[in-house]
Amino acid sequence: MEKENREEPDRENTDVQEERNRKDEEIREMGTLSLQNGAKKRGIQLLTIIGEIEGHEAVSGNTKATKYEHLLPRLAEAEEDEETEGILILLNTLGGDVEAGLAIAEMIASLSKPTVSLVLGGSHSIGGPLAVSADYSFIVPTGTMIVHPVRSTGMFIGVIQSYRNMERTQDRIARFIADHSKISQERLLELMLDSTQLVKDVGTMLEGKEAVEEGLIDEVGGISQALAKLRELIDERRALDRKFK
Repeated sequence: MEKENREEPDRENTDVQEERNRKDEEIREMGTLSLQNGAKKRGIQLLTIIGEIEGHEAVSGNTKATKYEHLLPRLAEAEEDEETEGILILLNTLGGDVEAGLAIAEMIASLSKPTVSLVLGGSHSIGGPLAVSADYSFIVPTGTMIVHPVRSTGMFIGVIQSYRNMERTQDRIARFIADHSKISQERLLELMLDSTQLVKDVGTMLEGKEAVEEGLIDEVGGISQALAKLRELIDERRALDRKFK
């Protein structure tokens, strides 16, 4: 009997360690984590968008990157998973591949589960659509967002057909941001084409409070505010589901 009692805690410790190892691997490989909150056990999926947004071409091996082929299946899985009730997205990105970034942003915006984003550090360039794609967005006080025109290797290119293609891509980005935030497309384009702020090119850098004042982001706040808002949205969704059952 004593032997059995000794073995039971050992099995429990092994299970706990295995679960910790699984979570560590999930964070390391995918930048994601399943969260549980308190007695009510809201199922929250944490996603991180860190470094450069990698598209069809792999970035340098020394560059931190978020791979869209990793995020898209995880978002689809979260949509289908009954235990996932909401998604928290942490962003700290300098931008990257435009098409990949827009694909991720459209995927987030089309989810039926409540979503909240939190900009930590920065969410620049194509990070803008990613930040506003959630149902509600936060930015820390020292966080920044840079909006600028679509460009190639830092400069506009001269071939008229290529320029028109880039202009249409820029309009797609501006339209998405305007549709998912409180800023108008016209005001966003003004900020993109401002030549007084960024030394090497046109564009505008907005710090936390400025991003909220311009209507890009909903609120200045941190992780506690973001989680509280997501729990609120989840509870609203639960109440709505009960009403129509």
